[in-house]
Amino acid sequence: MHHLLKEAYGEYAIGAYNINNLEQCQGLFQGNMSSQAPFIIQISKGARGYTDKRFLEAIIRAADAINPDAVFAVHLDHGDESACLDCIASGFYSSVMIDASGEEFEKNVEITRRVVEAAHARNICVEAELGELGGVEEHVVVAEEKAKLTDPDKAKEFIEATGCDCLACAIGTSHGAYKFSGTQGLHFEILEKIQVLKPGFPLVMHGSSSVPEDEVRRINYYGGKLGNAKGVDAKQFGRAAKLGVTKINIDTDGRLVWCRVHREHFELYPEDFDLRPAGKIFMAEYAKFIAAKNKLLGSAGKLGEVREVIKVR
Repeated sequence: MHHLLKEAYGEYAIGAYNINNLEQCQGLFQGNMSSQAPFIIQISKGARGYTDKRFLEAIIRAADAINPDAVFAVHLDHGDESACLDCIASGFYSSVMIDASGEEFEKNVEITRRVVEAAHARNICVEAELGELGGVEEHVVVAEEKAKLTDPDKAKEFIEATGCDCLACAIGTSHGAYKFSGTQGLHFEILEKIQVLKPGFPLVMHGSSSVPEDEVRRINYYGGKLGNAKGVDAKQFGRAAKLGVTKINIDTDGRLVWCRVHREHFELYPEDFDLRPAGKIFMAEYAKFIAAKNKLLGSAGKLGEVREVIKVR
């Protein structure tokens, strides 16, 4: 993770994609290899508990063996202290996120510092969060009226006090499919100030799914009830990357692709009860989605140069 963030800084952002099963993992690797992009696999606390965490780890190891040219990091998304320490001890993760953003500043610093000390002892990267994104993502639930944008001056203090390696900033995005209901937008001035205060320090954007209108329309056409879901304009990824955002988290969009493919397939083929035909369609569609997203992130075509840099180091 350290190498990926350093290479991307100020130039492009690396896609951090959440997965939960075999089909998502296969589609993710296919999409990144076809677009020749380095990437980050994110495993959430919910994904680790979906069956047994060892199943998902084994699937990723198999994908790595099948795709030896892939360059990626494995990251724990939105972990509490216990989950972070478990992942650090496992030896499987390149990076962990400690999310103590719901705590008061001093408590957030205290918890994050403990995780940093444990992680750095094993050369594992730590992402922390300051400020709170609204919306819902698994166990993370924050009412929009309680969301807090990141204070750049506090961000500098937090980074220096904790020793974290990258920081998730609240700049107006939110978790889930309902990010914007009106004229809200991203607060790039926050990124600009943090970049001035901490030049070269990697920043992270959570809640960055674009919630494509076509996906929502097709889901609703085949029985879904997503309403007026709206996400982040993916054309803004490039501007964020130039301001130090090196990791952009995308989860909801992958779920929308899964939902759309399966709703369509079983509506059009009601006699079908085999999971494999729909699974094959999803893997191909998810791969296409990943490749298209990497172009917007600027990471497409960067695999070769990143691989060479990592070899040298």
